[in-house]
Amino acid sequence: MGVKKLRPVTPGTRYRTAPGFEEVTASKPEKSLTKGSHRSGGRNHSGKMTMRYLGGGHKRKYRTVDFTRAKHGIPATVKSVEYDPMRTGRIALLFYADGAKSYILAPEGLQVGQTIVSGPGVSPELGNSLPMSEIPLGTIVHNIELRPGNGGVLARSAGTYAQLVAREGKYVTLKLPSGEMRLVLGVCHATIGTTSNGDHMNVKLGKAGRKRWLGRRPRVRGVAMNPVDHPMGGGEGRASGGHPRSRNGLYAKGGKTRKPNKYSDNKIISKRKK
Repeated sequence: MGVKKLRPVTPGTRYRTAPGFEEVTASKPEKSLTKGSHRSGGRNHSGKMTMRYLGGGHKRKYRTVDFTRAKHGIPATVKSVEYDPMRTGRIALLFYADGAKSYILAPEGLQVGQTIVSGPGVSPELGNSLPMSEIPLGTIVHNIELRPGNGGVLARSAGTYAQLVAREGKYVTLKLPSGEMRLVLGVCHATIGTTSNGDHMNVKLGKAGRKRWLGRRPRVRGVAMNPVDHPMGGGEGRASGGHPRSRNGLYAKGGKTRKPNKYSDNKIISKRKK
């Protein structure tokens, strides 16, 4: 795995780096686990634009990914590792011993033909999902639950992971990708390993057209607008626009966005690194 540097035969390929697909083993998804997806284009139910700079993009199918890993004690064989246009990491197709099929987030290093299993009492090996109360300290995990049985919500994007650093009572302490240290219930499940496609962060699109293929429209700077359109717009010549503000006039750049007195604040041991 890695990124490919292309020969600069066109302006669009001069600085472009493309993702590697060496780990991908299937070109078409499992039909029973896919469904059509709808793009809003940034419009709400009445057709009014509520999010700017969205729209277009290539047609995509949604793969139903199992974040809960609730089939406990039933071994599953990895049939293929596949690309998913809806997420940055790769996904793996599992064939369970009872005949069921499902997609999971593929950890780095997962191989086709490998057998994995989930549930209490399983060994902490790559791809296995088990309660964090049974995972050895220092282990790297991903797809971490915050509420038992609700499915993984933490460390799901490409190359992310958390580390189990301590265990006390019914809680375990996790060091999250942001650097935050946090308490999580030990009965919550996590999957062993790092989320795949860690080189996703090194990909350079190379041209504006590739951004459009992803469904992102050009973003207009506030200082380039008129005063009626943005608080930083207008002025003679190339005016700086003053203090950075949002379209609604609120100060940008450095304001805290986390909700004060959030219900889970008492579970945070140390905040994320600045």
